[in-house]
Amino acid sequence: MAIAAVGTVRAAIEAGLRSEGAVILGGDAEIEFDYRAATAEERDWISGIADAVSEVYDFRSMAVFDGENGVERGLTQVKGIDDAYPLLGSVQLSPDMTLDTALDGAGGLPGAVMQRVLIDRLGLAIGDTFRLGTAEFRLMAELTREPDASSAGFALGPRTIVRATDLDGAGLLGSGTIFEVKYRLDLPEGADLALLNAQSDARFDGTSARWRDSRNGAPGVQRFVERIGAFLVLVGLAGLAVGGVGISASVRAYLAGKKGVIATLKTLGADRATIFFVYLIQVGVLTLAGVVAGLVLGAALPLFFAPLIAASLPVPVVFGIHPAPLLEAGLYGLLTAAIFTLWPLSRTEEVRAAALFRDGGDGRLGLPRSRYLALTGALLIALVGISALLSSVPSLALWTAAGISGALVVLALAAFGLRHAARVISRRRAIRGKPGLRMALAAIGGPGSEVASVVLSLGLGLTVLAAVGQIDTNLRNAIDNDLPEVAPSYFFVDIQPDQIDGFRARLDRDPAVSRVDAAPMLRGIVTEVNGTPAREYADHWVLRGDRGITYAATPPDTVEVTEGTWWPEDYDGPPQISFAAEEAEELDLELGDTITLNVLGRSITAEITSFRAVDFSNAGIGFILTMSPAALQGAPHTWISTVYAEEEAEAAILRDLAGAYPNITAIRVRDAIENVATVLDSIAAATSYGAAATLLTGFIVLIGAAAAGERARVYEAAILKTLGASRARILGSFALRAALMGAAAGIVALLAGAIAGWGVMTFVMEAPFQLAWGNALAIVAGGVLATLIAGLAFALRPLAARPAQILRAQD
Repeated sequence: MAIAAVGTVRAAIEAGLRSEGAVILGGDAEIEFDYRAATAEERDWISGIADAVSEVYDFRSMAVFDGENGVERGLTQVKGIDDAYPLLGSVQLSPDMTLDTALDGAGGLPGAVMQRVLIDRLGLAIGDTFRLGTAEFRLMAELTREPDASSAGFALGPRTIVRATDLDGAGLLGSGTIFEVKYRLDLPEGADLALLNAQSDARFDGTSARWRDSRNGAPGVQRFVERIGAFLVLVGLAGLAVGGVGISASVRAYLAGKKGVIATLKTLGADRATIFFVYLIQVGVLTLAGVVAGLVLGAALPLFFAPLIAASLPVPVVFGIHPAPLLEAGLYGLLTAAIFTLWPLSRTEEVRAAALFRDGGDGRLGLPRSRYLALTGALLIALVGISALLSSVPSLALWTAAGISGALVVLALAAFGLRHAARVISRRRAIRGKPGLRMALAAIGGPGSEVASVVLSLGLGLTVLAAVGQIDTNLRNAIDNDLPEVAPSYFFVDIQPDQIDGFRARLDRDPAVSRVDAAPMLRGIVTEVNGTPAREYADHWVLRGDRGITYAATPPDTVEVTEGTWWPEDYDGPPQISFAAEEAEELDLELGDTITLNVLGRSITAEITSFRAVDFSNAGIGFILTMSPAALQGAPHTWISTVYAEEEAEAAILRDLAGAYPNITAIRVRDAIENVATVLDSIAAATSYGAAATLLTGFIVLIGAAAAGERARVYEAAILKTLGASRARILGSFALRAALMGAAAGIVALLAGAIAGWGVMTFVMEAPFQLAWGNALAIVAGGVLATLIAGLAFALRPLAARPAQILRAQD
C-alpha cells in the first residue's frame, strides 16, 4: 500500500509536469542566455522558428523601502518582462487587475507586483514606492500566482515582477553582472521539439545558451520528485522486509499447528511435493489477497486526498489510476512474500508421520534443501535487480538493498546472541531467588522463543527510524549551530570593479568586522576537456551548466595547493588553471590536462598546472576554477565578497553599503540557511513518515508473533501454575520477557542506525557526527513499549487457562 501510494503520487506529479509542461515553462520552449541578451542575429534565428517570443530577465537584487521606522531592505528575485509575457497561463494579482495595468504604475512611476512575504518583510502597502537599484517603482498589487514559477528552481528571495524596459539605468544589468535572459517560444502547431532542440544545440554550440522545452518544463522539480519518490519507495521496501519477517513467522506458526494434518497426509501416502504445494497454494492465495488489497488502498488513498495534495504542491498534478507504480508495488509484494515463505514452507518436508502420536515442539530443524536456498537467492537477486532497474537512482537502490540485508544479518546475529546469553544467564547462581527474571530468561533462551521474530521485525523498523533521526538531528546541528559559527554574515555580489576599493574601505574601518574576502568573478561554461566535448567526457555537475570563475596572481591565504605549482605573480603567458582537487579526482583529471571554457562568448583553452583544496562547507568563497590573470582580466566582470561580522553590526553594514552602492546584492547567509532548513524539514518529514510506516509494519508483525506464540504461552502458564506460580508472577515474567526483547531490539537498532547516520554524515555530507541521545533513548524506549503492548495483549488467555485441561491434551 505504501509503495503503491508513493508511486501513484509520483506518477500524478510527473503526469502533471508532462501535460502542463508548456505552462510551467512559460512557452513551448525556452532558450536561456547567461549574463547577456541574444544578439540581433541570434534573436532573428529564435524569431524565425517561433510564432511568438517573450524576453524575460531574471536576477537577484535588493528591494529598498524608506519606511516610517527607517530604511528596510530585502532580497528579491526580480523578473523583468516584456509585453508578450506570459505566453501561456495567467498571472493572478490582488487586488484583481491585469498585469499590464499593474505595471503601468501610477503617479509618474512604473508599477511592480510583489509576493506577500516580501511585502510584509519590508512593511510595504499597496501604493507605496520602493527602489530596485537606482530605479523607483510603485507597488500596485500582490503577486498571488505566477504561472511559470516552478520552472525557476530554488530562489533565495521572493518574486518581484517589473517591465524590463523600466530597469534601464537602474545599474542592475551592467556588463559582468549576474543575470539570465530567457526567450520563451510559442512554437507552430506540431513542431518537432527534438529536431528544434538539436538545431538549437548546433546553432548555439560553444555559447552559454541552453535549450529547454515542454517535454520537461521543470527539470529541477522533476529530478527532486524522482529522487524523493525513489527514496520513499526504498523506505517502503524496508517496510516490506519487516513484513516479510512477519510473513515468515506467521507461516511457521501456522504450519506448527498443522503438524498433525501434515503427518496424516503422509500416513495416507502424500509425497513431499504434494504437501509443499498444498500449503504453497494457500499462502499464494493469501499473498494475492494482501497484494490486491494493498494496491487498491495505495491507488485509492491519493485519490481521496487529491485536493489536499494538489493544494500543497507548487506544480500541477493529474490524479488517476496509474498502472506502472501499481505493477511495481505488486511485483515487490509478490517477490517479498515468495522470498520469506519458501524457507518455512520447506519445513513441511521434515514433519514425520510419528508426529500423530505426540504433540511435540518444532524441533531443531537445520537449513532447507539446496534447491530452496537457490530459489530464495534467485528471488532475492531478482527483487534487488528490479528495484535498481525501476529506480531513478540505481546506486541508491543497491546501497539500500545492501543496508537492509546487512541490518537483517546484524539483527539475526543479535537475536541469536540474545537467545544464547539468556540461556546461559538463566543458569547462573546470581539470579537464583528471582523466579520471574529466571523464567523470562529461560523463555527467551529456550526452544520456540519469539526473540528472532521480535528483534528482526521491530529492530529493522527502529533501525530505519534511528538512522533518519540521527541524520536529521546532526544535519540540523550543522546548519543551526556549526555553520553560522564559520559562515560569513553576508555574501555580496555584483560589486563593480570601480566600487571594490570603497567597499573594502567601509569594512576595514569597522571594528565589528573580523574578516573580508573578495574575488573577481565571471561565469563560464566548460565546453571541452582535453579536446573532448564536456558532455561526452563525463556526466558531472562541474560540466553541467555554467560555473563561477575567478583569477588571481597569487594563491589566497586560505588556499592550499595540493599538487603542482601556482603561476608566477607577473605571469602573462598562455592561460593556466588551478582546479579544485576533489572535483579533479572525480573527473580523473591530471596536471597538464586542458580545459576549454566559454566566457562571454569567447573560448579560452587553459592548461591545468595545479590542484588546490576547496572547502564549500563554510559558505564562504570557493571556486572550482581559478585562472591566471592575463586570461580574464580584460573581460567585463564584477566582484563578490564575503563579510564576517558580529550579528549586531550586520544591519549597519547592509545600510551603509546598500546606500552607497544600490546596484549590489546582499545575501544574508542566515536567511539562506533558514531557506535550506525549510527544505530539509519537508524532506525529513516525508522520510519520517516512511520510517513510521515501516515501524507500524513491525508493530503489526509483533502482534502476529505474539498471537502465534499464544499457544506456547498457554502451555507454559499451565506448567507454572501446576508448580505453584501465581498469576501476578506469570504476568510479570511475560512482561519482563517482552521488555528484555524490546530493549535488545532497540539497542541493536540504535547501534545500526547510529552507524548508518555516521556513514551518511561523514562520507556523504562531510560533516561531523555526534550521537543524539534524545533520539537514541526514544528508540530504545519505543522498542520496550511496543513489545510490552504486543506481548501483554495476548497474555489474558494463557493466564485464564486451566492447567488440568491443557496438560491432559498434551498426551
